[in-house]
Amino acid sequence: MFSDTPAGARASALVYSLIETAKANGREPYAWLCLVLERLPLAKTVAEIEALLPWNVHDQDLAMNLLAREQWG
Repeated sequence: MFSDTPAGARASALVYSLIETAKANGREPYAWLCLVLERLPLAKTVAEIEALLPWNVHDQDLAMNLLAREQWG
């Protein structure tokens, strides 16, 4: 409805799915996405990728990551 192309609609659906999955697992979506988008490019194994799933990330990790982002500017 708000996407100009099918590719845009698919991209929106993927982002919405990530956000709702974070919420369903009790994670704050912004904090979780910041953590994932910073660490995913560095992940080399399936285990490292699975560790970033919202049900595997701890609130303390999210808080520490946000604090570090604030300190860096």
